[in-house]
Amino acid sequence: MKISVYASTTLTINPDTQPGIPLWQVVPTHDSAGQRLTDFMMLIPRLRSRPPVEIERMSRGIQAILALHKDVVFANLNLKLNLLWVSLRPRQGAISEVAAAIRLSVPEAVLVAHYVKPH
Repeated sequence: MKISVYASTTLTINPDTQPGIPLWQVVPTHDSAGQRLTDFMMLIPRLRSRPPVEIERMSRGIQAILALHKDVVFANLNLKLNLLWVSLRPRQGAISEVAAAIRLSVPEAVLVAHYVKPH
């Protein structure tokens, strides 16, 4: 399932996105004003093995959460990899805010990030 956000109030399923197309070819790198975007991934363990009704409920919940955040411009829910990819306009704390909102609805979702060893 592909979830795409085109404007702050318009959340749609993108019918043009086909399975098997690499995400780097689909994900926008700039918004409509030419500003660079930032992004993050969340792993949702065992998502694809859940009943279809539960997957649908969860994806609709994620859609509703993303629609509330004006900075979100693109999202992709990949059932094969159990990954949610979100692209948004850069703003201090935006990734933490959106990820925390998703975790309230989907507690098992884990933010994927690199580890920086403390000095």
